[in-house]
Amino acid sequence: MPQAARRSILIATTNRGKLREITAVMEGLPVEWIALGDLPPMPECAEDADTFEGNAEKKARHYARLGGLWTLADDSGLEVDALGGRPGVHSARFAGEPKSDVRNNARLIELLAGVPAERRTARFRCVLVLAGDGRVLARTAGAVEGIIVEEPRGTNGFGYDPHFLIPSMGRTMAELPPAEKNRISHRGQALRAMRDALLRLLA
Repeated sequence: MPQAARRSILIATTNRGKLREITAVMEGLPVEWIALGDLPPMPECAEDADTFEGNAEKKARHYARLGGLWTLADDSGLEVDALGGRPGVHSARFAGEPKSDVRNNARLIELLAGVPAERRTARFRCVLVLAGDGRVLARTAGAVEGIIVEEPRGTNGFGYDPHFLIPSMGRTMAELPPAEKNRISHRGQALRAMRDALLRLLA
């Protein structure tokens, strides 16, 4: 039986942590995954939509048009109930430019000073959009609930992971091995659904 042709798909991110998570879940598909850094520089997409869905679609369409490839883009972030859903779509730049995980986490903990543990509920949300041929080909989403803890725990992951405790597991996202994180995380959920969509599209 002849081997299926491999399709090149661009992942619209320069975040190495996201790239690792995406390619790990997508392993085994007849796809050559290309990162933004593998291509000549392209104008950056302005992530100015007010929803994760809007930003993911905007990025996917933008880079698909410029790169001429099917493009997978995500927008994801942290929603903290005591902060009215912030940082939300501003998660990556919560403490301003340039983007900094350290400063973002410091601002998060500063804003939650004095807020009791039971009111530190939060969720990670992720939306993935695959675009190509001038249209959206697939759209998936995932979410995971947790609590923000004051002291960072764990060295895996990135972003807000060290402060995001999953109560049922008693561990932060940064304390989970990568395979376990991918199994339960917001991005892992969205990626597994996108993998199913890709299998149908590539069939």
